[in-house]
Amino acid sequence: MRDEEKIKHIKERYRARCPLLDERARRQWAAAEAKAYGWGGRLQVSRATGIAYNTISTGLKELQDRRHHPRRPLSARLRRKGAGRKRRENENPRLAPSLEQLVCPATRGDPSSPLRWTCKSTRQLADELTAQGHPVRPRTVARLLKQAGYSLQGNRKAREGSKHPDRNAQFEHINAEALAFMRQGQPVISVDTKKKELAGDFKNGGREWQPAGKPEQVRVHDFMDKTPGKAIPYGVHDLTKNEGWVSAGIDHDTARFATEAIWRWWAKMGRKHYGKAVKKLLIMADSGGANASRSRLWKASMQALANRLGMAVQVCHFPPGTSKWNKIEHRMFCHITRNWRGRPLVSHEVIVKLIASTTTRNGLKIEAGLDTKAYPTGLKVSDEKFEALNLRGDKFHFDWNYRLLPAP
Repeated sequence: MRDEEKIKHIKERYRARCPLLDERARRQWAAAEAKAYGWGGRLQVSRATGIAYNTISTGLKELQDRRHHPRRPLSARLRRKGAGRKRRENENPRLAPSLEQLVCPATRGDPSSPLRWTCKSTRQLADELTAQGHPVRPRTVARLLKQAGYSLQGNRKAREGSKHPDRNAQFEHINAEALAFMRQGQPVISVDTKKKELAGDFKNGGREWQPAGKPEQVRVHDFMDKTPGKAIPYGVHDLTKNEGWVSAGIDHDTARFATEAIWRWWAKMGRKHYGKAVKKLLIMADSGGANASRSRLWKASMQALANRLGMAVQVCHFPPGTSKWNKIEHRMFCHITRNWRGRPLVSHEVIVKLIASTTTRNGLKIEAGLDTKAYPTGLKVSDEKFEALNLRGDKFHFDWNYRLLPAP
């Protein structure tokens, strides 16, 4: 057999067996092939397989030793003890403490920290450690961080600011009022303003199924286009019926805009469900924004709503800093965001249709409409007008719990 054919067969056998062999079995197999080849076998096998010449020589020595001592048990180690380069942290005991000092949470507020105002990437950390006399590569830094219990993490929303001493009591009060209204067949709604959205071909968070390599093209910069403008979705969620209404405003988020959205919910949905048997309405709202608990304009708007509805309107505000507990946030708004993810909100019509098409397996139904009215800001309610309101406060936290009765 010619040398070319022998080398070809060696290559084929190596490709077939190499994935199944560990390091020791691979070099001993190469040594056996070199011995079977004859004179020059080590060089030819090395060229055919890519295994180093010295590795094949080591395999020959192991085979010879095995032939002389056939009963000697095989060691579980594949290499001799102590082989390979030592780890950086073993060569430099100060490396790990220096890295810990750079990334330790206790030093984040230290203005003298070298990386106080920079991104703490593994490359930045490696450069800083090298400058301090600890030469190291980014991959070593990543390995040391993982060993020390660090991982890449984002921010977590957990701090709610100052905690009011009556916060839990207010939650219990709101729950008791809601249950009482529901038992009596009276409507209970949760209201809030969703995040303002730019109308136009702007990027919208999330991903949507599209043909491969053909994502929908949107603008590079999110500068508001005055022609379509913006959309201000104010939502009303009926907790009993699991239905909602969203008014998409185009002007300003004011108390009058919020009141108009509640009236539209009643005209489009509420009146049909509850009819003339309704004598009062419970509104659960945050303590800030258009429906702020301290806003005189909000209370005056609630008086106008009570007059318009011909029934008492009771309002319960969530304590400051607890807006995430408002039911509308996780029963309606989150589903709207999920429904239009990855879709550019190119016009007000598209925004309204996407909101109105939002459904869930629990039977959520949403209707929506565009509110093109103008709602000027800066309106004030004088002391005389405020004193004229038919306002009644609850015994518990009058600033959070009150009701407006229709004008006599």
